[in-house]
Amino acid sequence: MNMVDIIIKKRNGGKLSNEEIEWFVQAYTNGEIPDYQVSALLMAIYYQHLDDEETLTLTKAMQASGTTIDLSSIPGIKVDKHSTGGIGDKTTLIVAPLAAACGVPIAKMSGRGLGMTGGTIDKLSAIPGFETSVEPETFLENVRTHGIAVVGQSATLAKADKLMYALRDVTGTVEEPSLIASSIMSKKLASGSDAILLDVKCGSGAFMHDEEAAAELADKMVRIGKGAGKRTVAVITSMEQPLGCAVGNSCEVVEAIETLKGRGPADITELSLHLSAVMVLLGGKAATLEEARSMTETALKDGSGLVKLEELIKAQGGDPEILSDITKLPRPAKAIEVRSAKDGYVAAVDAALVGHAVQKAGAGRARKEDEIDPSAGAYLYHKTGDQVKKGDCLARLFGNDADKIRDGLNDLASAFRIEQTAPEKKPLIIDTIGLE
Repeated sequence: MNMVDIIIKKRNGGKLSNEEIEWFVQAYTNGEIPDYQVSALLMAIYYQHLDDEETLTLTKAMQASGTTIDLSSIPGIKVDKHSTGGIGDKTTLIVAPLAAACGVPIAKMSGRGLGMTGGTIDKLSAIPGFETSVEPETFLENVRTHGIAVVGQSATLAKADKLMYALRDVTGTVEEPSLIASSIMSKKLASGSDAILLDVKCGSGAFMHDEEAAAELADKMVRIGKGAGKRTVAVITSMEQPLGCAVGNSCEVVEAIETLKGRGPADITELSLHLSAVMVLLGGKAATLEEARSMTETALKDGSGLVKLEELIKAQGGDPEILSDITKLPRPAKAIEVRSAKDGYVAAVDAALVGHAVQKAGAGRARKEDEIDPSAGAYLYHKTGDQVKKGDCLARLFGNDADKIRDGLNDLASAFRIEQTAPEKKPLIIDTIGLE
């Protein structure tokens, strides 16, 4: 085959054959096609798009381009979860233990964050001693024994996706929906679970800023999952303001623990119960979503979700004493408060600006090689709809570097919009796709 012919065909709006897609993915992974030709094809796809068949073929080709995980030795229906990312999104630390406590095997590979805040693995890395990289057999044995394991994603998982994403990032082609969907789903399929839950965020702090774009992406990923023989459900959720009150790494671990103790913020509690209920349903442990929700509520109330988190931490070398003594987690040396300049109501808390603030304070990465300060972050004392008075503390920004904290302070202050009238309440859970 000829790469130039493939580029021209897609540039002119033609449909690529399965053979053409499989060939270029494999040839590029093997180093037989130069970056500039793949960049040209990505730009052609950006303008001409891929249909469902092309997208599924691309996803499967990227899935097969590297390591794949075989979970067949683990009994039961294994359910994976993916979030498209957001500010304060510590749901995996809550949802995975709740679902595992209900009998759903969770064998999860998660990533580190590249952007405003850390990813799930960065949060777990804040736990003293926690090993985010374990031998494959240990990973599988932990799932068999405890029903849960969460590790860092292998660098060779869906290898072609890693190579192509690097090109997309520097050629302005990241936002194309089919490329986003195939990138996410190639890694999910390679991870080996039987069913997949997708938490698709939309809003200022998410990759997809509006509901229409989020719904399009969610629908594409659900169709890919089903086309690959995996039961797949997407939940579209709001990321207009941060999720919960804590934004960072160590502080989000604390908030996850508090939530599993039944003392978490209302929004993170509600979302975690809903997402874990969908996972319980997908895992075949309940006949209806209502029954599954009742099971996850019980796992929260009776503490069995917290026990599963403790088992996860112990099994991967972490210090379980953090569950009763949070001072064992990284703690910031410095903090600066943001106070309200007037009386009124919090009309909005811009998630993106909060994210920029905590990144500047040291909680996120601008480049993948950047070091994260696990103690850095922000805590929001007020959120959308709250009534405040002049001088009230709206939030704190903290970390170990006072200069970095000051760099992020203006973003944090600007995130809060105070108005004289209370805003209309908007739903956190917007829609669910694929739950028949």
